[in-house]
Amino acid sequence: MLKNNAAGFTLIELLVVVAIIGILAAIAIPQFASYRAQAFCARVESDVRNTVTTQEATYAADQAYDPTVTIESDDVTITVTDNTTSVDVTGTHATCTRGTFTFSGSTGEYAWVP
Repeated sequence: MLKNNAAGFTLIELLVVVAIIGILAAIAIPQFASYRAQAFCARVESDVRNTVTTQEATYAADQAYDPTVTIESDDVTITVTDNTTSVDVTGTHATCTRGTFTFSGSTGEYAWVP
């Protein structure tokens, strides 16, 4: 006599697992996009702060700011404006949802501008 010991999962068990994975993916994917946008904003903020530090070091050494600074960072645009006695730096990224991160040399403040 043959013994029927079929090992495996039933169709209902497989459907339940697929449904649970679908629900988890529906929750996780939007959160991942949000975290990614926050990371791009953090990159902009870091690059602006590093540029300001570089500008202040250049001014301490040469008594002049360097308006030709180039930042090599993925898709971050840094703009340096030399005001002779101070420097303004702005940074943007296309995916950053917070806007433009700026440094005002006249006030010494960093701020997000929507």
